[in-house]
Amino acid sequence: MPYSEFTIRKIKQAFDLTTIEDGGFFPEIDPISPTNTLTDFLSESLPLAIATGSKKARSELIISPVLVEVRKILHRKISLFSGADFTVDPSVGLSGVCDFLLSRSPEQLEIEAPVVVIVEAKKADLNVGIGQCIAEMVAALKFNEMNNQPITTVYGSVSNGTAWRFMKLEGKTVTIDLTDYPLPPVEQILGFLVWMLQSGQ
Repeated sequence: MPYSEFTIRKIKQAFDLTTIEDGGFFPEIDPISPTNTLTDFLSESLPLAIATGSKKARSELIISPVLVEVRKILHRKISLFSGADFTVDPSVGLSGVCDFLLSRSPEQLEIEAPVVVIVEAKKADLNVGIGQCIAEMVAALKFNEMNNQPITTVYGSVSNGTAWRFMKLEGKTVTIDLTDYPLPPVEQILGFLVWMLQSGQ
């Protein structure tokens, strides 16, 4: 079973997870102002991505530039992978491709632990991507442990570019913030993503 086959029910049953819905887990986080480069790009790309409506357009024209900006904010000390194979344990279904994956390692040639943030892109309905994103977060915890970089928490987001929903996996507990944070504005999204990559360091 690849990541895309997991629903919330299936991933909870397969890995004995508990979910807490509508559990906000962010502290007070200051928004981060984007560079002029990102601001100018989004002013052109947002209307285009919305008009086109495809998952690919939203990934390339909104989500990817935002994540590249996060990498720039963190002085390129993190790595960003797009459409990378992240097969961790096929025997339990933890296999497939992640839309976006961020690691605290600066290594960009291959994925290195610790993987901290998973972002799953969707065309419209964010609920559809939650089970898949949680499965990828479970894989990230396992991947980090297998590579001697165990961390207690992995974060995830399901996004269609203009709405972002965030999750946290800590041990066997998944906390899902049911607030859909809008983009624009991009400042709050940048603040959340940077915090997730720095949290626990």
